[in-house]
Amino acid sequence: MKDNYGRKIQYLRLSVTDLCNYRCIYCMPETGIQKKAHDDILSIEEFTEIVRAAHSLGIRKIRLTGGEPLVRKGVITLCRNIKAIDRDIELGITTNGSLLAPIAKELKDAGVDRLNISLDTLNRDTFRSITRGGALQDVLNGIIAAQQAGFEKLKINTVLLAGINDGELLDFIRLTKDAPLHLRFIELMPIGVAKHWKADRFMTAASIEGYLQNAELKAIDGVARVYAMPGHQGTIGIIGPMSHSFCPTCNKIRVTPDGKLKPCLHSDQEIDLKGLRDKALIQALADGIRQKPESHRFGEASDSTARFMNEIGG
Repeated sequence: MKDNYGRKIQYLRLSVTDLCNYRCIYCMPETGIQKKAHDDILSIEEFTEIVRAAHSLGIRKIRLTGGEPLVRKGVITLCRNIKAIDRDIELGITTNGSLLAPIAKELKDAGVDRLNISLDTLNRDTFRSITRGGALQDVLNGIIAAQQAGFEKLKINTVLLAGINDGELLDFIRLTKDAPLHLRFIELMPIGVAKHWKADRFMTAASIEGYLQNAELKAIDGVARVYAMPGHQGTIGIIGPMSHSFCPTCNKIRVTPDGKLKPCLHSDQEIDLKGLRDKALIQALADGIRQKPESHRFGEASDSTARFMNEIGG
């Protein structure tokens, strides 16, 4: 199905929980969030029905996000349910990786095709500071377990944080030399907590191009410009939602844990899906696709989402 601007919408991101075992400084308040009542959060069955309805409208790619999706009870059942709708659905999960090691094989067996693992630093102390208490080794163990489980083309998502991890850019690039990891540097977006950060905390994608002087642009993969360094097994991608708007080619919609369809990440526009079924659910999704705005409004005061990033899924 196409939106009113001719974009073919084929990608649905499901934020299956707003809870997380971390409190990352750019994502959540230090005090955490107020836990929603159980009945306010979509059930695994409701998420399944949303995927079924979205698939009937042409959605072919599903990504489970959070919060941290692996804290959600029933997430493996949801993966199986999605693949039962259509084995050809591309199913991915974005995770902080800390809970991945014990269940990586189970996720693979449930039909998960791709994993994106968030990792903003390779320094244990910095990691503990960014996540407010997390252990870097848990994530490294998760990456190893995912590789052993048979996940190929693992993506590592690294948010650019000026004054925090900008001194580690070369270290991250070196990760792609001897392992088939696909690194993605991502510009920080002014959403939630980060909305109030000073401008000098934000790094542009252009700031890392100097590290890629010998790299070859291999592809445009969705929203990422993907480079290959000579002699490296993996790739380096740059995602710049702030400096290089990808709105003209955006093909995604999002659903929050409490059942709100967000046609755009940054917009405050939401359509309530909770309690809808069958034709009513399909119609609401179709309406949301048609109402997808032409572009985000980063840098503008109006029409900005009041939600924290953990409630949207990025």
